[in-house]
Amino acid sequence: MKQQLAVVQCTSLSLPAENKVQLDQLISQAVRQGAGLILLPEMCLSMDSRQYQNLANDPATIKWLADQATRHSVWLIAGAVPQPSPGSDARVRSAQLVVNPEGELVARYDKIHLFDVDVNDSQGSYRESDTFSPGSDLVTVDTPFGTLGLSICFDLRFPEQFQALREKGADIILVPAAFTHTTGKAHWEVLLRARAIETQCFVLAANQCGWHDKKRQTWGHSMIISPWGEPLAKLEDEPGVAVFDIDLTELKQIRERMPLIRR
Repeated sequence: MKQQLAVVQCTSLSLPAENKVQLDQLISQAVRQGAGLILLPEMCLSMDSRQYQNLANDPATIKWLADQATRHSVWLIAGAVPQPSPGSDARVRSAQLVVNPEGELVARYDKIHLFDVDVNDSQGSYRESDTFSPGSDLVTVDTPFGTLGLSICFDLRFPEQFQALREKGADIILVPAAFTHTTGKAHWEVLLRARAIETQCFVLAANQCGWHDKKRQTWGHSMIISPWGEPLAKLEDEPGVAVFDIDLTELKQIRERMPLIRR
């Protein structure tokens, strides 16, 4: 059974309203190309931490995603959008939201591995834990396209999470991201291909691209990768859409010929 899936690559700036205009155009482009499932990048509605509390607490955030999904009759996965943290934590969660064609929020994954690192780029230091509280639960969700395994950006560097998603039944692993230009140039594609090979899953990776402010630049190069580790469709460093017809029979054959998980 072949299924057409898409990854969206965008340059999100500060104001959510302006970013929604860009995303609306890219989602429409993916639909015109036949996509039935569309993955948006991490923090697609804003790359400005000053916006995150408002986005997290505004019901219009999820309503916009639901309206897009129902309008186009697609599965829409918002790479990560700010959502409230449980309990009394004043920080927000970086949450991946899965919305079905009926506009229902059917799954949410809260980013487990937060990007607290020093990078040799214009920004220099990243401390996501100042803004976000970490999640703890792995999430998979069944769809007509196969079972999706959810991850976000920095999770990519932790292969044990991807193995656990495979063991939970994932056929397709989603990697929305805002990978920096410096780390992306060095590691983005090799890590994505490694995770696909290790798990024998299709990998959909939707990255931010370009300059988001005077200091922050992301790598782009969003792609769709086969369970054999082959890039099937990819973008460069400008906003756009990559679409591919995946075939789950290929996944089944690869797993049968080279069984890595024995039940």
